[in-house]
Amino acid sequence: MRRWIYVSCPLIVTFIFSGFGFKAQEVKVPETLKVNEPTEVLFPKSKTYFNNVIVAPPFLGSTYIGFKEALAFKESQGNYFTTNTLGYLGKYQFGVGTLQLMGVYNTTRFLNDPILQEKVFRTNIARNKWILRRDIQRFVGKKIGGIVVTESGMLAAAHLAGPGNVQKYLRSYGKDNVMDAYGTTVSKYLKKFSGYDISYVAPKRNPKV
Repeated sequence: MRRWIYVSCPLIVTFIFSGFGFKAQEVKVPETLKVNEPTEVLFPKSKTYFNNVIVAPPFLGSTYIGFKEALAFKESQGNYFTTNTLGYLGKYQFGVGTLQLMGVYNTTRFLNDPILQEKVFRTNIARNKWILRRDIQRFVGKKIGGIVVTESGMLAAAHLAGPGNVQKYLRSYGKDNVMDAYGTTVSKYLKKFSGYDISYVAPKRNPKV
């Protein structure tokens, strides 16, 4: 008897509910929530605005990673294994003299070791930050030649032309604007790489890899 009740009860309940004729109800979206036309999206300041163009490399924001990848793309399109016509090496296009300052003397190993290249880049940023520490305090926020000076712009320009030439540019208020062999000036890098947060890297005196 008990077994019959266990078997029959679910069947009876199912039969009863089926008699109500359950029907899926249509869900209506209020008119105020419907999207009938393209909606304007306001990006944060640190994001890229896309105007039907392909942007490369992928935008990584205003962080240290965004800074180094943007600089690498400008230098070599992010290629670790390239050497330019002037003999500058790797993703960040380091000269032999700068590598030696960082404690790297084997250029073949450097060119074939992406991890070493990343370490050298960060070490060089720390070194340039130490050299430019007083100029960073003095000039960041000021406008020279129509360009607002930022720490990241100064460090990018130091990567291009050396920290000494960045000091000359700033202290001459733009009159001494050094240009590299390809025609890129200190002021161009100051503008192009402004506004990144480089606080991740601390200044160091004579750092080595």
